[in-house]
Amino acid sequence: MDIGVPREVKTAERRVGLTPAAAGELVNRGHKVSVETGAGDGAGFNDVDYKEVGAVITGTADDVFADSEMIVKVKEPLAPERARLQSHHTLFTYLHLAADRPQTDDLLASGATCIAYETVTDDAGRLPLLAPMSAIAGRMSIQAGAHALEATQGGAGLLLGGVPGVRPGKVVVIGGGVVGENAAEMAVGLGAEVTVLDRNPAVLDGLAKRFAGRVKTVYSTKAELDASVFDADLVIGAVLVKGARAPHLVTRDMLGRMRPGSVIVDVAVDQGGCFETTKATTHTDPTYVVDGVVHYCVANMPGAVSRTSTQALSNATLPFTLALADKGTDAALKADPHLMNGLNVCAGKVTDRAVAETFDLEYIEPLTALAAR
Repeated sequence: MDIGVPREVKTAERRVGLTPAAAGELVNRGHKVSVETGAGDGAGFNDVDYKEVGAVITGTADDVFADSEMIVKVKEPLAPERARLQSHHTLFTYLHLAADRPQTDDLLASGATCIAYETVTDDAGRLPLLAPMSAIAGRMSIQAGAHALEATQGGAGLLLGGVPGVRPGKVVVIGGGVVGENAAEMAVGLGAEVTVLDRNPAVLDGLAKRFAGRVKTVYSTKAELDASVFDADLVIGAVLVKGARAPHLVTRDMLGRMRPGSVIVDVAVDQGGCFETTKATTHTDPTYVVDGVVHYCVANMPGAVSRTSTQALSNATLPFTLALADKGTDAALKADPHLMNGLNVCAGKVTDRAVAETFDLEYIEPLTALAAR
């Protein structure tokens, strides 16, 4: 199979779809890998690194798309990239369609087969291609939040871990999944007072055991959420509903009861955000203030640690990329129900039920869509 790796064009996005090592694995199996020149620079991988493993360096994104059957990316394709997609393409990347109607419409119009990293599953029902970036984003959320709490950044001028004789900051994490667990780990490490809210008793039990009393675990009701948010210095939004838009759990009205200079970090921004006042920001302009509360809502947080993120993501995606290349898209999807769960758009139809319901679009079974290719 001919596989293309274009340079990412989202603002301040420095990751790349394949590391040289991953590209070499594909080449060793007889596949052609075309990498747009400079695609790996932001993650510390130059063109020579790719050439040494047998990849072909291509001058432009137009050439990458024209020469490839499968496009392997990191972030959702922006409008110029979507315009290059055709019906013979397989797109393998993060999509987050439920928060992006224009992208959904363009992918449907392209006729391409679009597989989303974030909805691929495993035997335990987890999301293995989302997990490494969720772990990184969870850890980064505390770093970002701690920085935003500094007075020079518009925050309350609070050191999250405190010092002897001074109380530490209060961190509230909404959601105890991969993002929430990693955020709690970092916050505990800094010495903050940490509370995690979730509605799954098993998740709360697991966190209580892991942190051995260093984290308060609370079943999330409206009353508990309100009380926790109003008393927080830093709130981390870590809620995920697979394939669907995140619910708005913190409303605009609630901001008025938060402490001035407090900070919210919405890791769910890719899925629309779990704060009503969320709007996507970038690494070059990461924060804004609403009602005295600093908002950090960068939509590609792991892009700031691009080398670590690229290596972690490529490690997770490579087995699936190899399966798609070795077997062909249709056969690979039919052979692996977990990969099939990643199929969001195929043959001009939505094949993810949550996306279809979000936009009131027709849903078609994945196998039916594949048969129509």
